[in-house]
Amino acid sequence: MSAHPVEHGDEPVIERPDRTVSALRQALARVAPSKLPLMESERDEVLMLAAETQSVGPVNGFLLRWAMAVEIERHPATARRLREAEHLVRTASNEETMRAAAREAADIRAAARRAVGG
Repeated sequence: MSAHPVEHGDEPVIERPDRTVSALRQALARVAPSKLPLMESERDEVLMLAAETQSVGPVNGFLLRWAMAVEIERHPATARRLREAEHLVRTASNEETMRAAAREAADIRAAARRAVGG
């Protein structure tokens, strides 16, 4: 299994968006619309936390998390591999399979983080 977000035959279905709430929301609406309610709920919590703490740290973390999510989802085969790995982590009947799946999921997320400059 490859740890790179782009593998042969896994071309992005959209361009990489800017790391803004609006651009990430529009991109997510195209590649994973079912995740929009989660993004919006998290956005509201993060903005409240940022105001309470007078820190942009929570906002930066939010933008990075969703930029990574969009990076993965804009590559359909990579998104599929991540879902399969996450499923195996939850359902594997042996520890070796579970650990291999957890490594695969972590590798995919790390590659997405590098791709978006996080």
